[in-house]
Amino acid sequence: MNTSNLSIKKILTPVEDGSAERSFSNGVKVYENFNFDQVKMVWRRYAHEMKSKGMETFYNAMIKRDPKIKDDVHFTMEVDNQVQIDYITPHLNDLIGFLRQELKNYHITLGFSLSEDQESQVKFLSGKDRFISLAKKNLNLHTFKTVFNLDIEF
Repeated sequence: MNTSNLSIKKILTPVEDGSAERSFSNGVKVYENFNFDQVKMVWRRYAHEMKSKGMETFYNAMIKRDPKIKDDVHFTMEVDNQVQIDYITPHLNDLIGFLRQELKNYHITLGFSLSEDQESQVKFLSGKDRFISLAKKNLNLHTFKTVFNLDIEF
């Protein structure tokens, strides 16, 4: 007698075709293992798809930083500000679906975190602010300023 009931024995037995992905009779999918290089490759592929669809803001947010791993299937996307979170949130389910499908792991989740790198976020208000910031990186600028009698206050 052939029944279509869910059985523990069927779930635990390996699939004959060698594939690690199995599907239960009720549609719940088991996951395959993956490494971080695969995640980065799929991440960038999705970013380029967003660029081709004209979503430059989404593309730039994804390309700027790689996702961070919380644990095996939980990732965080680091963004610069709340505006990016508001822009990406409506498209988040599509991104998660793409990651799950391409990595064959339906337990993947994705969250947001705000960037803690505030130094790169400095907005220069004047030439003096810009000079001070650049002089921190290259001390020779002070020498150039004095030798050539440069005026940085414009």
